[in-house]
Amino acid sequence: MTSGTVALSDPRRRRLRLGRVEPLVWIAPALAVVVFVFGYSMFQLVRTSLRFEGHWTTDNFRITWSDPTFRTALTHNIRLLIAVPVLVLLSLLLSILLFEGLRGWRFHRWALFLPYVLAIPVIGVVFGQLLQFNGLVNQFLRAVGLGGIAQDWLGQPRWALWTMTAVIVWRELGFGIVLFLARLLSVPSDVFEAGRMDGARFFRLHRRITIPQLSGVIVFYVIVEAITMVSWVFNYVYVMTNGQGGPGDATQVTELYIYQTAFQYQSPEIASAAAVMLFGVTLVLIAIFFRVQRSSGVGLDE
Repeated sequence: MTSGTVALSDPRRRRLRLGRVEPLVWIAPALAVVVFVFGYSMFQLVRTSLRFEGHWTTDNFRITWSDPTFRTALTHNIRLLIAVPVLVLLSLLLSILLFEGLRGWRFHRWALFLPYVLAIPVIGVVFGQLLQFNGLVNQFLRAVGLGGIAQDWLGQPRWALWTMTAVIVWRELGFGIVLFLARLLSVPSDVFEAGRMDGARFFRLHRRITIPQLSGVIVFYVIVEAITMVSWVFNYVYVMTNGQGGPGDATQVTELYIYQTAFQYQSPEIASAAAVMLFGVTLVLIAIFFRVQRSSGVGLDE
């Protein structure tokens, strides 16, 4: 066998050495497509937000911010953030109960996760029917003698946004439960057994062991749900209010404001300015997540 044959058969000689940049080379094609599609879209969005009747201007942002409807929509998104701690607490409690071996836990896990895999328009249509003044919810309340608290849950400005918040919590809860439960199942059982041998009961055990083990996942879930409440509730509002954000502006959110301004009121410049501002808020939330993750030294795999 010649030396040339040996050189060709040696994989170490034929392998291209790229060092630390090798992962970037492999993902470069997909990354280029993402950068082009997303980058071009963002460029056009910012460009549109800075132009009016063929002239460069920043007045679109001033007009958007001074619009009472936009400020109302932004306020509603902020109020929706109240759902985030509720989601975390409920997800944590239910995942711990399932982890502890609640009777019929397989059925409960399936039942709690099912809403998350349902399409949002389906959920919106179903709850839109259930929560009407003569809907099934109020019929049940009247049947058990609680007719005095029956309301037009989506038709009363006082209750509409909170009702929609409850629907969002019901749907998003399954994601948190599965996320927390998956992390708990990856923790060695010896850790919990040691805590029980030391005399730790239910609340102390999970306060001292479970929550620290879930810290990275909790941070991730908080940021994901905060982004959802700020910029991913359009489908709920559009379907459950027939695209109006009503009654009045009771359920108006920034995404619906952008949609209405661009397509119903034919003002793409104002809509683009609102979209840029919403995108900026989302970027801030993402930056906070990475900052907290880096400073605390926690991650999803911990």
